Amino acid sequence: MTDEICGSRIIHKEKIDAAREAALVPQEVEGLSQLFKAFGDPSRLRILYGLINREMCVCDLAALLQISESAVSHQLRLLRTLRLVTNRREGTVLYYSLADEHVTELIQVALVHLREE
Repeated sequence: MTDEICGSRIIHKEKIDAAREAALVPQEVEGLSQLFKAFGDPSRLRILYGLINREMCVCDLAALLQISESAVSHQLRLLRTLRLVTNRREGTVLYYSLADEHVTELIQVALVHLREE
């Protein structure tokens, strides 16, 4: 394929074709968008960060974040739907933890990027 001239610009068709071939499918774009929206909410991000090294129950997370247990439960419901957190039951108490190491890695990579000078 050859390049085309568009006004005063050159369009590199080979690069465009390669990028289209490597592009995400719509379901992946939607999934990533939802994932980043979850990380984009300060309360959800603080919950995720609080769970990096330990599991916690709703009341512990509420005390940590200084918000209501209801608000924490609401956020945890969404985080579970997105498979970012998981829970286990001990008697009547649910303990939450990060779903896997990928969640920790996402947060840590973002922090490294943020802290770069």
